[in-house]
Amino acid sequence: MEYSFSTFESLLEICNKENKKIYEIMQEKEAFDFEKTVQSVRDKTEKSLNAMKEAINNGLKSKEKSISGLCGDDCYKLLEKYKRTGTIFGEVFEKITTYALATMEENLRMNRIVACPTAGSCGIVPAVIIALSEKYKSNKEEEINALITAGTIGYIISAKVAMAGAVAGCQAECGVASAMSAAAAVQIMRGNEKQKINAAALALKNILGLTCDPVSGLVEIPCVKRNVFLAIHAITAAELSLADIESKIPPDEIVDAMMQTGQLMSPLLKETSQGGLATTKSGILIKKRIINTQ
Repeated sequence: MEYSFSTFESLLEICNKENKKIYEIMQEKEAFDFEKTVQSVRDKTEKSLNAMKEAINNGLKSKEKSISGLCGDDCYKLLEKYKRTGTIFGEVFEKITTYALATMEENLRMNRIVACPTAGSCGIVPAVIIALSEKYKSNKEEEINALITAGTIGYIISAKVAMAGAVAGCQAECGVASAMSAAAAVQIMRGNEKQKINAAALALKNILGLTCDPVSGLVEIPCVKRNVFLAIHAITAAELSLADIESKIPPDEIVDAMMQTGQLMSPLLKETSQGGLATTKSGILIKKRIINTQ
């Protein structure tokens, strides 16, 4: 089926008119646009899911540091903490936080991950989808539905804003990943299409202005831990949306605001490592230490 949409409003209109879910519209669009079958689109999505699970499983078992020596054992530390004392918020919280760390640490080890939407935000979508799928005992098909739903959110946002810290700061990377994850979470928890889009809107709206200020230009500080926080942020958005708590600003206008915020953001805060955390006293010392050990 040929579908054309570039806004959340037009997507929701199609869903309502066709009485179909977001993932159904998107997989049919993808199949039509690339002259493939719907099943081949789903098979490709499954490959990404399998790669996500592989990254999580490998990351959970490793405490190998990155080449810089800055990061790599945070997942191990958190797992050990949970073994000793558990977590205030329960098993799902434990999984989301460790899965996000595991994936990001596999990224900094230069192992295989899925950029979703970017490598610097690769831990958020997998952590949310896989942790919730385990909680709700979702089957493979339901996991694929969730990932296609997440991808649709990213697709629409990318029509207006490039998903790169160098263009619009980390709001366009971890912020978008959180919005994608929020919609995927609502899909897994069997919410409706309006709730999925609203969850994405809530997540994105409440992270506007997030800068990209990596210490020493590496995708490590603050990127690794930021993935953990934004994964939990996505769940908060999903829970609010499932309670029919709506964003007073429509999602398409939030994307416009994100684009404007990115344009107004200083170049020093857009992946140049010339401002923010990168130029703190400790950030500069870390950079010097890395340079001196090379």
